[in-house]
Formats: sequence, C-alpha cells, structure tokens
Amino acid sequence: MLETAPMTERFDEFLGLLDLEEIELNIFRGQNETGREGRLFGGQVLSQALAAAGRTVEGIPAHSLHAYFLRPGSPKVPVLYQVDRIRDGRSFTTRRVVAIQDGRAILNMAASFHEAETGFEHQIPAPEAPEPESLPTWNEMIAANRERLPETWHLEPRDAPPMDYRYVDLPVFLGGDALPDPNRIWVRAARALPDDVLLHQCILVYASDMSMIDTVRRHHGTGGPLGATVMAASLDHAVWFHRPFRTDEWLLYAQDSPSAAGARGFARGSIYQRGGGLVASVAQEGLLRPISSNG
Repeated sequence: MLETAPMTERFDEFLGLLDLEEIELNIFRGQNETGREGRLFGGQVLSQALAAAGRTVEGIPAHSLHAYFLRPGSPKVPVLYQVDRIRDGRSFTTRRVVAIQDGRAILNMAASFHEAETGFEHQIPAPEAPEPESLPTWNEMIAANRERLPETWHLEPRDAPPMDYRYVDLPVFLGGDALPDPNRIWVRAARALPDDVLLHQCILVYASDMSMIDTVRRHHGTGGPLGATVMAASLDHAVWFHRPFRTDEWLLYAQDSPSAAGARGFARGSIYQRGGGLVASVAQEGLLRPISSNG
C-alpha cells in the first residue's frame, strides 16, 4: 500500500506547486513548500522549471534537462519562471527557463523535448538491492537514529519529504558510515497518479535532487547534519529520460561518485524500474567546502 497522511498531505501540497500560475505569455509563478527554512530545495525549483517549459510544448515528452543553480532561493518569496521558446522542430523542441526571485536569476535551465521514435536498445543492468518493503520508512529511519541528530532538529512525521524514500544504507547526514558505491534508494510517489507524462517527469526530477551530495560525502565518512563539517550546495543538475515510467511505482535510484576535487564533488545516478528497466540518468556537481574546526 502507498503511504498515508501526513506524507500524502505533503505530497498533495507538492503536486499543487507544479500547477503554476500563468501571469503573462511565457511567464509563470510558482509557490514554495511550506515549513522549509533557510533555502529552497533545488528539486522544487528544477521540477517547477520543467513544468513551466512543458506548459509551452504541445504533447511532446521531455528527454533531457541541464540546469545551473545560480543563487540560493528563498522559501519566503514566490519564484517566477520565464520561458524562452528557443526552437520548435519536427522531432525536437528546445526551451530555456530562467527562475527569478527579487529580480535576480536563481536557476538557468535548458530543456529538450523529443517525439517518440524507435531505434537501438541497450542498457546497463540494475544493481542488487533489498526489496523496498523490507526497508524502513523515512519516519522509522529518523526515529531509529534520533540520537544522532542535533537537538535543533525537531523532526516530526509531518516533516517527512513528500516522496516515499527507502534508503538501503543510513545516509551520511544521519551519521552514516563511509561506504563504497553505489548508494541505493528506493523512491515512489505517496499515492496513485493520473497518466500524465510531464507530471511524472516533473516528480522524478524533484526526487532526483535528493541525496546526490550525500553520495559524495559518504566516501569520506563525514557524518552529522549537512553543514556541520562542510559547506555544501548543488551547482548544477542534469537529467536524461530514457524510457517511459511511473513515479507511483517503486523506482531504484542507484548513485555513485567518481570524483571529488577542488572543493567540488561529482555524483551520478541511474534510475530503474522495479523490473530492472533503466528509465533515467542523472548527474550533479556540488560545492563541498570543508569548514575549519576553529572557524
């Protein structure tokens, strides 16, 4: 069975955020997740930017997006999405989206849409992973590791993310140990969804931004909450969609980190259906700037 409230309530709130307000031709306004402190979650801005681009394309699914995070977003200010209709071709359509807060760009994205075609087929196999039902829910994972969290983290069931994440290994931000690749996470939507390809793609993009920096950090065993030993921020994010999928069915997100150097860490991910089909690939680079113990 899919998760019930409060996760479903959070998920329904997230779905509402994808229903952007069109305030002018090619300009949309998006609201933000409630209860978030500090800066916006990058996955929210990515998913809304793709939703804005998709609103200007008729019936063609996205096949890739490439985005740069330019500035931290504020959860207190709505985000404007300005779409540039760069190209409408017979097979491919291209859009550029700039996300804006207070007159300044916080994200720049290029998205490409492609009419379905047939061609060569191959893929790398999915890694082995325990069944998602055998793994703890987000709230069970938090409850079992609450002593690892600082007292300032008052995490309650209502604070669970809107997606159902099941971690195979304890993440670094909860005090997880240094471990080799891959970092494996099962993910799905909190309830059944309609047959809307763009909606499922936007939801996958949201989920794809979770834990990529953690995948880099787990090579070094720097436990504790993000920011305790390192200043971290996503710099860019790319997604390629390979095959049709549904986000209300379990997807295995297998991540690895080939390199960290120059205060930047690189991670990549492969997203598989439960039956093993590779549906999407992800890449992200993040800033990981060590913080000196004496300030």
